[in-house]
Amino acid sequence: MLKGFREFILRGNVIDLAVAVVIGAAFTAVVNSIVTNIFNPLIGALFRADSLDSAMVLRIPATDGAVAEVRFGAVIGAILTFLIVAAVVYFVFVMPMNLLKEHAEARRKAGEPKPEDPETELTLLSEIRDLLAAERAEAGARRSD
Repeated sequence: MLKGFREFILRGNVIDLAVAVVIGAAFTAVVNSIVTNIFNPLIGALFRADSLDSAMVLRIPATDGAVAEVRFGAVIGAILTFLIVAAVVYFVFVMPMNLLKEHAEARRKAGEPKPEDPETELTLLSEIRDLLAAERAEAGARRSD
């Protein structure tokens, strides 16, 4: 039971996911600050409002005499936040990674050798076995002469 849990936790993609969540949370704070402190006042100024949350509010009388407020400005703010996050993710992460892949593919097609894979224990043990077999064959050939 614990072995399966340990294998699950130590899988590379779980660690990658944890890092992504932490970075995403920090990134969200930056984007929210940009939207709240830059875009909301600029758009709010167009509608003579302090921020998008108080812009384009439709007040509807309710049956009990109260007033319900439909906040279109807040929805626009959420849409802007999404678009800003998507643009930053694309231009900061996706586009550079695609360029790196294209460059690597171009180098591969040009015939540049790709970096050698590091030797594993299996390949090292195979080489040792082959060397020992060659030494034994040489020693046997010397004895028979």
